[in-house]
Amino acid sequence: MKHAFIALAASGLLAALSAQQPRPFDLLITNARIVDGTGGPSVNGSVGVRDGRIAGVGRVTGAATRTIDAHGFVLAPGFIDPHSHSDYALLTDGNAESKIRQGVTTEVIGESGSAAPQKPSASRPWSDFAGYFGTIEKSKISVNLLSYVGLGQVREQVMGNDDRDPTADELAKMTALVADAMRQGAYGVATGLIYSPNAYAKLPELVALSKPAAAAGGIYVSHLRYDGDKLREGLEEAIAIGEGAHIPVQVLHIKVTGAKNFGRMKEVIAIVEAAQKRGLEISANQYPYVASSTGLIQTIPPWAHEGGNAKLVERLKDPATRARIRKEMDDPNPTWENRLLSAGTWHNVQIASISNRSIDSRQTGLDTGYKRFEGWRVDDAAKEMGKDPYDFVFEMLIANGGSVGCVWFIIDESDLKLALEQPWVSIGSDGSALAISGPLRIGVPHPRNFGTFPRVLGKYVREERVIPLEQAVYKMSGLTAKQLHIADRGTIKEGLAADLVIFDPSTVADRATFTDPFQYPVGIPTVIVNGKVVLDNMRHTGERPGVVIRGHGFAGASH
Repeated sequence: MKHAFIALAASGLLAALSAQQPRPFDLLITNARIVDGTGGPSVNGSVGVRDGRIAGVGRVTGAATRTIDAHGFVLAPGFIDPHSHSDYALLTDGNAESKIRQGVTTEVIGESGSAAPQKPSASRPWSDFAGYFGTIEKSKISVNLLSYVGLGQVREQVMGNDDRDPTADELAKMTALVADAMRQGAYGVATGLIYSPNAYAKLPELVALSKPAAAAGGIYVSHLRYDGDKLREGLEEAIAIGEGAHIPVQVLHIKVTGAKNFGRMKEVIAIVEAAQKRGLEISANQYPYVASSTGLIQTIPPWAHEGGNAKLVERLKDPATRARIRKEMDDPNPTWENRLLSAGTWHNVQIASISNRSIDSRQTGLDTGYKRFEGWRVDDAAKEMGKDPYDFVFEMLIANGGSVGCVWFIIDESDLKLALEQPWVSIGSDGSALAISGPLRIGVPHPRNFGTFPRVLGKYVREERVIPLEQAVYKMSGLTAKQLHIADRGTIKEGLAADLVIFDPSTVADRATFTDPFQYPVGIPTVIVNGKVVLDNMRHTGERPGVVIRGHGFAGASH
């Protein structure tokens, strides 16, 4: 009896001691230079990860299933890309190769147009965000994802591509769609005000549609209506929406376009800071390139877009309408944001992607005769064809159903650097998750799809010293999380999600160029998403631990 009691007591003591011993870490990263995403100074130490969360920071010891020695490397929070267009790319390839390899662990989509609401189709079987998010979760992805609802998408569902104000009934229907999207997990509302049908929306409509998002704790993000000659009007419109709807505002890819506007970033900063002093929560993001990217149809006045690309193609085929369009393209004082005016010449416009799809045939994959010009400047391609550049552009748009992507060299380096120095400007790619091979290798796209984040760390931190390393990491993680109101990511802190990136500050760099964009960056060997190693020694592991991060208005669940 005595021996049995001693044995029982001993086993109880062992159980108690065992219970006090912490479980091994799933992952322990040691000897790192920790840049924690707050903007504060770096410290040397270790980080332990358990069950997808950061379980220890600093002098962390203990057993671990796997240990990574990060001596000589920076350990930072996974980067958050606040401006992404991977809405459909992630369903084509959930590995998110070009983003993961930049250190991006969370993508924010839905900016200029969103995956919902829409009419279901064979390739897109959902109609709302509940369906889209469910499709994403079923397919599995390597990055985390959150989405805005695009107000252009909402307008199209109710009003089509009509250039007019909504009726009271139409406005009520659009408001209901926004409210539904917020309940289903959208993070806020977004506009691309140079694109139809969003371009047809006026201030009262935009304020009204932003109010349900504000009530659900969302934010308003915008590709401004103007960022060239009328940039002040474009910025003041975004501010008016924020103040009118009582909603935080983020300006997408803040920039000043067109040579005659170079140097006006100081004016932009003054307008934003004045709004901040009045109490508006307003911020911006930017990409580190002197070229933008958008469709070639942005050289054509908005009235010609009414009814969609099919109607645009019809108008381009009509000689009288085509002559009117050309005349307005050359107007030095347009009422719209004419990208050709910003570019100055056709040589500053580079053809990025040809759809090879005509409106008439609705076929894809046919050779429209223009695919070979991907990567060419428009004037050079026109000369090769023996055509006037305007006629070449019109005929290329007709042949490809209006779908021709371009890169536009319209930004000044000094303005870019000045924006980068502002404490309220974060880093966002305005790109998609592409890959160097497979179905996501398309055209000759903007290098921002492959190089945005390492370019900041290499060119603007290490080489040119525009901002210090800690500030750059903050702009890619903690600041972005703060701007977007993401509570459990963005900094290295115990209890937060284990989204982490390890990079070499002495070698990290982008390799993608405007003529050869399909190149992954260097100096980023390891990326961790929700505690799982997704990039290991610069090789994608195939892990897809990404989650959908639903907005604060999501009904029925915690965030």
